[in-house]
Formats: sequence, C-alpha cells, structure tokens
Amino acid sequence: MKTLSLCFINKNNKMQIKYRFIGVLIFLFVTSVSFAQTARLDSLDAYFQRSLALWDVPGMAIAIVKDDSLVFAKGYGVKNIEKKRQKVDANTLFPIASNTKAFTAAALARLVDQGKLTWDTKVVDILPYFNLYDPYVTAHFTIVDLLSHRSGLETFSGDLIWYGTTYSREEVVRKLGYLKQKYEFRTHFGYSNIMYIAAGEIIKKLTGKPWEQYIQEEFLNPLGMKQTLTSIKQLTKKSNVTKPHNKVNDEVFPIEFMNWDNISGAGALISNVTDMSYWLRMQLHEGAYKGHTYFSPEQNLMMKSPHINHVVSKGYRHYWPSTHFRAYGMGWGLNDYHGREIISHSGGYDGIISFSCLVPEENLGFVILTNSNSSLYNSLKNRILDAFLAKDTIDWNQLLLPYQQKNDRRVPIAIRPDATKPSLDLVKYTGIFSDPIYGNVMVSMEDDKLKLQMLRTALFSSDLSPFDGDTMIVEFKKVPSLPQGKVFFYTKDKDVEYLIIDVPNPDFDFTEFKFMKMKGTDNPKVKKQ
Repeated sequence: MKTLSLCFINKNNKMQIKYRFIGVLIFLFVTSVSFAQTARLDSLDAYFQRSLALWDVPGMAIAIVKDDSLVFAKGYGVKNIEKKRQKVDANTLFPIASNTKAFTAAALARLVDQGKLTWDTKVVDILPYFNLYDPYVTAHFTIVDLLSHRSGLETFSGDLIWYGTTYSREEVVRKLGYLKQKYEFRTHFGYSNIMYIAAGEIIKKLTGKPWEQYIQEEFLNPLGMKQTLTSIKQLTKKSNVTKPHNKVNDEVFPIEFMNWDNISGAGALISNVTDMSYWLRMQLHEGAYKGHTYFSPEQNLMMKSPHINHVVSKGYRHYWPSTHFRAYGMGWGLNDYHGREIISHSGGYDGIISFSCLVPEENLGFVILTNSNSSLYNSLKNRILDAFLAKDTIDWNQLLLPYQQKNDRRVPIAIRPDATKPSLDLVKYTGIFSDPIYGNVMVSMEDDKLKLQMLRTALFSSDLSPFDGDTMIVEFKKVPSLPQGKVFFYTKDKDVEYLIIDVPNPDFDFTEFKFMKMKGTDNPKVKKQ
C-alpha cells in the first residue's frame, strides 16, 4: 500500500510540475505578445506624430480596435490652427462624410432582415419619382444597384445639385433623370452620392421616420455612440469640435462648416474616434454587439461582398504588389493586402478627411479623422496595416507626400497678352441662364463689372474678369478648395445664347450644365441682402 501511495504521489507531483510549466509558458507567451503590442503601438504613435508635422495638418485623432478591445485612442495637434491651446483628443468631433454610407447600408440590411424589402427590390417600387437616363434602367434598378455605385453614371455626377444648395433631398433625387449616362448599366464603377440620398429616402418611406431619426434610434443609441450627431445644426451645443481647414500653396487656414443636411444617408454624420470604435467592433462581430443584433451575418456578407469591380492598374500594383483585387460592396470598399481582406471607406467633407477600416481575419479595425483637405490618411492607414499584417514597411510619407504637395499648389489664371476684347457690350452678357439639372444662374452688372451667381447656391458667387474674347475668369472665393475657372459665353445673332462654367477640380463637374439664356432677362436687378 505504501509503495502504491508513493507512486501515486510522485505521479501527482509530476502532473503538478507539468501544469505549472505549461502555465509559465502561457504567461511568458501572453507577456511577450503584450510587450510586442505595446512596442507596435508606441512605434505607430511616433509615426503619427511625425506625419502630422510633415503633412502640415493642424490636427487629427486615431483609434485602433484589436481583438474586441480599444487598444489605442489618441488625438494629435489642434482643433483650430488659429487657437493653439485647443488640442484634439479622442472625443473631438469631426464630420465623417462618406463613412456615413456604411450606416445607411446597415440600416437597409436591417430592413431586409425584417422583411420590409429585399436586396432585389426595385427602387421605383418604393420611390415612384425615381427616374434615370433610360426607362429599362429605371424599371430594373435595385437596392444593390443603389448602394454599389454601378448605375452607369460618372463618378460624382450631379453633386452640384445638392452641394450647398437649397434643394431638399427629394428634389435632389428627382433631378437624377437629367443626368447623362456614362457607362453601360452594371458594368463600371461610378461613385454616386445622390444614390445614397435616395437610399435615405427609402428608409424614410419604409419606416415613417426621417433617415436621421432611424439611424439615431436603431444604431447610435443602442451602440452607445452618445456623442455622434446627425446634423451640423447640432454642433451649436458642442464645444469639443474641430475646425475644418484648407491648404492653398503654403497657407493652412480654417474655414466655416457647411450644412450637409440635404445629403443625409450619403454623408451627414459627425462623430469621434471613441464612438466610431463601437461601430467598428459591431462590424467585426458581423452585426451583433453586446447582446444586440443590428443585422444578420447573411446581410453582413452581402454588404461586404464585391458587387462591382475596379481594375487594379499597373501603377497600383507597383506600389501595392500584394493587392490583387479591388471592388465595392455596399457602403464599403474591398481589396486584399498582405494576404488579408481589407474592408474600408474614406470620407471627404470640406476641410475634413476621414477613413475607417476593418480587417476581419485579424479582428482589427481602425479609424482616422483629420481636419484638413489632405491625403495624410493614406500614409497612416498603410503604416497601420503594415504594422499588424507585415514583417516590414516602407516610408509611406516619402512616397505619398510629394503628390499632396503638388495638389496644394495653385497657379492663378493669367490673362493672355494677345487677348481680344469681348465681342458684345458687357450688358449683353447679363441675364438669367437656365439648365434643367441645376436650375438658374444670374449674370448681372455691378459697378460696371459682370458678376455671376448660381441662384441655388449662395456660395457660388463671383466677379467675372476678362480672359480672352467671350471667355471670363471666375473664382468662387467662399469655397477656397476650388481653383479659378472660366465662363464661356457662346453668342449668336449679336446676343449670348448660352454659357458653360468650367472650374477644374476632382469633386464637381460644372460642365455638366449648359445654361441657356432666358429671353427678356437682360440686366437683371440684384436684390440687396
């Protein structure tokens, strides 16, 4: 019995030693992972600090979520370049612009789960006034088409209908039928903000609640996104808010907020990195978070599957050789990088750029909010992805910053030395000019000078100065991100027949409009404000 008992004790001791050894190994492993994570985040923090100064951006905030924990949340720089003591922190509010689109897609996914529509439901069956360039396209245009930018329209087509205008959301959507087809239906990516405005109107029609109320009640409140806003008007009650900034040549300066309420589901939300971290975690959980289901895994897969593809160009492959596909789902862009699926979206508001990203296989997500019209986020997101997915990286600032610096340069339009005089008396260039897409433009005489005003957009007002013959220089100074442009007056029978505005820029196509002069409108009187 004693021998048996001794054997049992020895066996038991060996098992205890074995378990203790395993416990020590686990502790060492967890500790080493923790140290590695801290070192990685410290390295990123230093890179963020350097990048902010290099890119000449006043301020930004970044949050990183890993394995369902908020492992990093920090602000950098200042909210307003003219007020150096106002520092950005993790709770500073920024407009997130097109990152709003993922919320709108998620809202429709929730309605699909509830059986109120399907992804194949025809838009015109819900919004009878929805109309496009072709009757077949109008009749067959589905919810997936609406959210995946495959309408056949050119990227940003029609954005001047909503930008800074007095048009309501429904009025903007009703204008769609005037926009010209660029591509065959469902064959080419053409980014459309107006389609997401229409998506917001569908939510209103199906639920009886305006887009902002539905998003507030069904997503922001249950997620605990208590600081996130649905309208610029709500900023008057907030103090921890960034200021938008523009940079032209070497000058960085603050600009005023623009009201984007009429864009609703395409870009109206205002948030901070703390609140956005809850949104990222819910997305990484495929629509469920802390006992609340926002949408099913099936709808999550639909939103994050390719519905229209991009060409991965030679140039793109040169700088990102590990990327083999690029596509768009519904509210999210899709690509691969370092062998992992990347789900992301950027957002561009006047003087604010944002970016959110998910890497489901690594249970990783992050958000970047910057208060300048700068592509700094590109350098930062690549550095973050490299830190978590790759063994090495490159200096993305060195690669990408020169492109930004080139874009920041602005050269005024010079009057041609051999310029000819206008072919008509100046008063003949005045009048009300009309286009079915936009509406009316007024050209008037003030102090013997011509002045142009786009009547639906108070921001678009400019003196017209001579360039050459019947071409004038235009500059919308209230929108400093836009360069100078030209107004071309086309004459017939000793009068102006129509005018075309051309302001070269990556966001708005003024040449979509052909403003025909309305008879009997010469020398219109300007109402004093």
